[in-house]
Amino acid sequence: MARRRSPDRHSNVSENDVLPTEHSSEVLHHDELINEIKETADKLAADRATRGDLKILSRALKELRYAFKVFTPYRRQRKVTVFGSARTPPEHPAYQQSVLFGRRMAEEGWMVVTGAGGGIMEGAHAGAGKKMSMGVNIMLPFEQDANYVISDDEKLVHLKYFFTRKLLFVKEVHSIALFPGGFGTQDEGFETLTLVQTGKRDLMPIVFVDSPGGNYWKAWDAFVREQLYDTGLISPEDLSLYRVTDDVEEAIDEILGFYAVYHSMRYVRGRLVLRLHVEPDDAFIERLNDEFSDLLEAGRIEKVQTHRLEADDEHLVDLPRIGFQFDRRSIGRLRQMVDLINSELDEDEPGAAG
Repeated sequence: MARRRSPDRHSNVSENDVLPTEHSSEVLHHDELINEIKETADKLAADRATRGDLKILSRALKELRYAFKVFTPYRRQRKVTVFGSARTPPEHPAYQQSVLFGRRMAEEGWMVVTGAGGGIMEGAHAGAGKKMSMGVNIMLPFEQDANYVISDDEKLVHLKYFFTRKLLFVKEVHSIALFPGGFGTQDEGFETLTLVQTGKRDLMPIVFVDSPGGNYWKAWDAFVREQLYDTGLISPEDLSLYRVTDDVEEAIDEILGFYAVYHSMRYVRGRLVLRLHVEPDDAFIERLNDEFSDLLEAGRIEKVQTHRLEADDEHLVDLPRIGFQFDRRSIGRLRQMVDLINSELDEDEPGAAG
């Protein structure tokens, strides 16, 4: 069982932690990036872009600008996105499970982000309470009024497009929890796994939470293993990217345990740097090289110093780091390495190494 750390150990997160940083833009300042946006807008006139295309681009940019403004004050706060059906009634075991999950995550200092609707989304917000809830609502002609917990809150964002909404669900959080749901929930689960598997989103814990004794996600997992894993459509290590459980405490342990020693990752000059809460000793670094050399493009796994490009993350500069030339393909193996780091270096665990 993962040991509990104080909430502030889970909340010191920078804006750069939420998605991998493309090193081509690391040296650009804010004003240069804004000028790039303006130049792109100017090119639309030269391209003779259609009115329809311009409306999509304009609305998407407005939505994201406003959403980023809402999320910015909470960027250093750990957050979990909860997905699940909007149609689940309060008396359903899955709804009750979502209430318990939201309450427990809030107790651990995490904010709960949902699509702001009813059902599972409402349950997770009811458990977390208004102060620890954020909502990303989609404007639909049916079944998507904001739930009573978040409806009049300043942390609620209303969006027209699913693609901007889905970006926020994954970009702004540090874990994903999925409860039983329909097409949308299945879509969100597979998309999140795809983004993590392909390295388009930093590693984070993904948990699929059944009702107590339920088999919704257990059956889904059986399908994945039989139709994807057994046929070679996914790699064995891809199964390490998620966990299925019907126990809320196990789901929370999976999430908190992922950040027990591991803090965050960032690409710096093409090298993947993992920030840690605990400094590994030389013997453990050798073990990592022995067991995970297959995920290296070249060189070795080494302890590294804070790079000058990370100087803007003042609250992170003192964290120990390891760095290596990652092949950018072996994401499942990278997750397995992070799991080993957490299990072996967690100072709260009896017999921890390092």
